[in-house]
Amino acid sequence: MNKVVANADEAVRDIPDNAVLMLGGFGLCGIPENCISALIKKGVKGLTCISNNAGVDDFGIGLMLKTRQVKKMISSYVGENAEFERQLLSGELEVDLVPQGTLAERIRAGGAGIPLFATPTGYGTEVAEGKEIREMHGKMYVMEEWLKADFAIVKAWKGDTLGNLIFKGTARNFNPMMATAGKITIAEVEELVEPGELDPNMIHTPGIFVQRIFKGENYEKRIEQRTVSK
Repeated sequence: MNKVVANADEAVRDIPDNAVLMLGGFGLCGIPENCISALIKKGVKGLTCISNNAGVDDFGIGLMLKTRQVKKMISSYVGENAEFERQLLSGELEVDLVPQGTLAERIRAGGAGIPLFATPTGYGTEVAEGKEIREMHGKMYVMEEWLKADFAIVKAWKGDTLGNLIFKGTARNFNPMMATAGKITIAEVEELVEPGELDPNMIHTPGIFVQRIFKGENYEKRIEQRTVSK
């Protein structure tokens, strides 16, 4: 099976309107920039996006919020994205805010085939509203469901043509687990190499989880908040 595609446009070619997408990244690190640009160019609408956050106004998923391509966000952090905040408060965007650890575990559970798990996080708060509550070992737990997606779109530092991936730094927070939880996983990488060039002991995502891979271009090294002392 040839997993290598020419570019982001080819990688997202069959993503339809109303698809459920997982998009990797943490803050502004590890965002699949090329695929997001291709989705904007494609003009696909009504998307449900599962992502820790939505970038900022002019970067990452924030760009798709501006073009009104996102119907629903499942995320843990509004962050510095003013448009995300505006659409949330105005009711234009459906938002499911999930505690960060719970979001990570729901995605991991989706990849592991675990439809339901228990966590004490959120008990007694709005997070638990409408969810099953169980008492176990003298403690109250919220039952949370897995998250899965039609397409998982991730960004890695290095990958080979078989789809094996290595992530760098905080890009490992959500990208690896998302790669396991999509029906089709698309990986864009900074460096694309031949099989055997990656140290097997360094691989974070085995190629069995990846269906499409391509070498990205023109990556930006953004800083969400630059703080300097006088």
